[in-house]
Amino acid sequence: MGSSSNTTTTTTSGGDKDKDKGKGDSPSFKEGDRVLAYHGPLLYEAKVQRIENLDDDWRYFVHYLGWNKNWDEWVANDRLLKLTEENVRKQQELEKNQVVDKTIKSGRSMQHKPKGSNADAKADKDDTKSLVKGKKRKSQPGTEEKERRSSESLLVSQFPLTLKKQLVDDWEFVTQLGKLVKLPRSPTVDDILKKYLEHRTKKDNKINDSYAEILKGLRCYFDKALPTMLLYKKEREQYAEEVKGDVSPSTVYGAEHLLRLFVKLPELLAFVNMEEDALNKLQQKLLDILKFLQKNQSSFFLSVYDGVKIK
Repeated sequence: MGSSSNTTTTTTSGGDKDKDKGKGDSPSFKEGDRVLAYHGPLLYEAKVQRIENLDDDWRYFVHYLGWNKNWDEWVANDRLLKLTEENVRKQQELEKNQVVDKTIKSGRSMQHKPKGSNADAKADKDDTKSLVKGKKRKSQPGTEEKERRSSESLLVSQFPLTLKKQLVDDWEFVTQLGKLVKLPRSPTVDDILKKYLEHRTKKDNKINDSYAEILKGLRCYFDKALPTMLLYKKEREQYAEEVKGDVSPSTVYGAEHLLRLFVKLPELLAFVNMEEDALNKLQQKLLDILKFLQKNQSSFFLSVYDGVKIK
């Protein structure tokens, strides 16, 4: 999941009633309840494991079903909805607004739904964390192993917390406030990757060919993935205006969209034919790049999207 534990203010039909019950003597949910929980822009099926009352506000410790326990967190009442048909439909609506890669090397659609969740149908051509009410599609050979590799990814378990919050803020600016990142960005993705290579070269006291190769691959993949995987629906018109001819997205977009790529990487890497040891080493290098983004978060990322506003 590419988002932080910060409370979002999004509500749904059927959700306002739950939100109003956030305070008072009685909690809206009890231990063991299955719920839908906001995590960034989307809803995930979760299970309430513990509850507590803090300063007259109930909060709930939830586990996202099918996800590594590292994602477990305390959330406020306004992050939770009852698991009803109406709220499941809202979950579907939210997912349809997400931009996903329709195909992976194997031809399967990109999936970001927590496996094992009630609405996790993994149907082809559905959007992020596709919901199909009812039975799950039977797993194809090797699918379970790939899902395990994705859920146990180091990129998932060690994703920096401050960057998770950055993802949530990014989502809220675009989808809730109707604002876009002003383009071209400075520094661009290309600039950031060059700065990282300089950082590694200085740290290692030599040019590290393996890092250089990874950065080259990231840049190439970002350019190809941006229009199909990394844009919200509201950003597509801006993309068409800014990226024309031979212009590469990596010379126009910045850290905000680069970070979105890192959210996609765990499941993409799960489908790469690579030995476990080599895959872990690759993930360690990618984590190092993430930490570099975190270290330079104030200079690489916008704190407010005050550029283009969507009408």
